[in-house]
Amino acid sequence: MTASLAIRDCVPDDRDAVAALWTACGLVVPWNDPLADIALALSKPSSTILLGTLGGQIVASVMVGHDGHRGWVYYVAVDPALQGHGHGRRMVEAAEAWLHEAGMPKVQLLVRETNQRVLAFYETLGYAKSPVTMMQKWLTKPSP
Repeated sequence: MTASLAIRDCVPDDRDAVAALWTACGLVVPWNDPLADIALALSKPSSTILLGTLGGQIVASVMVGHDGHRGWVYYVAVDPALQGHGHGRRMVEAAEAWLHEAGMPKVQLLVRETNQRVLAFYETLGYAKSPVTMMQKWLTKPSP
């Protein structure tokens, strides 16, 4: 384990650094605008973005929120140069603590089929595949 990761809440001024981290980690896709996702998460009392910092620099993130029944975790990111040192685990633990404090009995996350390598990481944290089918419908047509 390297230096201790400090966890803090994201503020609007962090948006460009957070979007750059997500891009560096390959989490940004054409149909999700990271700046809009950040703004939305920070505008609601049922969601936030937690940041991991080393020496004041943003090196990790997790977006966390809930629907009143279950918690959700998104955008778990660690600077690629710092992966493998427990920072991702620390960010997920911080998200779980946030959700527990909000009274959520369960947490869920989605993994894109193109991001299979992270499944083993989540399994080491106690996550398991859920026997459900996720369905979706676009309410706003995504931009190409």
